[in-house]
Amino acid sequence: MMTRNTLSNMFQNNLQICSVTQHQRNCWMLQAIIEQRAKDRGIQIQFCSKKEGLRYPFIYGSPVHLRRIFLNIYGNCIKYNRIGGKIRTVSDYTEAVDGITTYEWTITDTGIGMSREYQEHIFEPFSQEREDARSTQQGIGLGMAIVKGLIEKMGGTIEVKSEEGIGSTFIIRIPFKLAPAPDTVKKTAAQMDISGLNLLLVEDNELNAEIAETLLSDEGANLTVAEDGLQAVRMFQEKPEGYFDAILMDIMMPVMDGITATKTIRSLKHPDAETIPIIAMTANAFREDKEKCLAAGMNAHLAKPIKIENIKRILSEYCV
Repeated sequence: MMTRNTLSNMFQNNLQICSVTQHQRNCWMLQAIIEQRAKDRGIQIQFCSKKEGLRYPFIYGSPVHLRRIFLNIYGNCIKYNRIGGKIRTVSDYTEAVDGITTYEWTITDTGIGMSREYQEHIFEPFSQEREDARSTQQGIGLGMAIVKGLIEKMGGTIEVKSEEGIGSTFIIRIPFKLAPAPDTVKKTAAQMDISGLNLLLVEDNELNAEIAETLLSDEGANLTVAEDGLQAVRMFQEKPEGYFDAILMDIMMPVMDGITATKTIRSLKHPDAETIPIIAMTANAFREDKEKCLAAGMNAHLAKPIKIENIKRILSEYCV
C-alpha cells in the first residue's frame, strides 16, 4: 500500500507560490482522497522518481488545476482496475531552461485497458468503450476531456498507451516557471481582503451562525446560511457556476452531517463540485478528525471557536 508522504513528495513542487501551509494542505488532502479510494478497492499504489531529491523546490502552478487533473486520472486508474491491482507512478523533471522546467508523470495501472479505437476518442466528452468493457462502468464522462483541457491550458501534454486486459499508462508533461522560496512571498493585509466573496455558511447552531455571519459580513463578505448539510447541498446545486467562492462547513449537524454533505457535493455534476473550496469548522481538532475531513474532500480544517483572522487567512489562500 502507499506509504505516508509519498504523494506529498511527488506533488510538493506543483503549487501556486503563495504559502507553504496551503501546499501542505493540498498534498495532505490529495493523498488522503487517493489513499482511501485505493484502499477501498485493495489496490496498491507505488511511487518512484527517476532523480533523487528535488532540484527545483518552488515553481509557479495552479494547485486547483493539478488537483483536478490527478484526481481524475487516479480516479480512472482505480475505477477501471482489478481488485487487488496496482498503480505505479514514475516522476521526472528536466533541467531548467530560461527559468522553465518540465515535470513528467508516468502513471500505469493494471486495469482492463482500452482498445486502440477507443484510445483515439478517450479525450472526447462522454466517450464510452463498447459494452463488454468500459461501458459496464458507464464510460469516463467528462473527466478525461476536462483533464486534457486543463493540461493544455497549462501548456502541457497528455499521452495514453493501453492494451486490453493488461492496463493503461498515462504520461503527463507540464512546464513550470521557477519561483522564489515561499518565505519571500508574504501575504499583506490587503492581500487577505475577503470583501466581495460569496460564501455558503453551513451551521445548525443559530448563535454560532449569527456570530460567523457578523464577523464575515463586517469584513465585506456576502453570506448565505444553510442550517444543515442537506440544505447546503441543495443551495449549492441550485446556484450557477461561480456563484459561491467557498463553503464553510460545520461537521456535526442534524439531517445531514458535514462529512456526508461534502462527499455529496464533490460527487455532483455541478461545474464547481470538484473545485470549490470547502473548509471544515468543527470543535474536533484531533489529527484523525482532520484526516476524515480531508478524505471527504474538504480543503482545510478550522477548529472552533473560530477566529476571524484564521478564516481570513484560509479564505485568502483559496479564494483571493
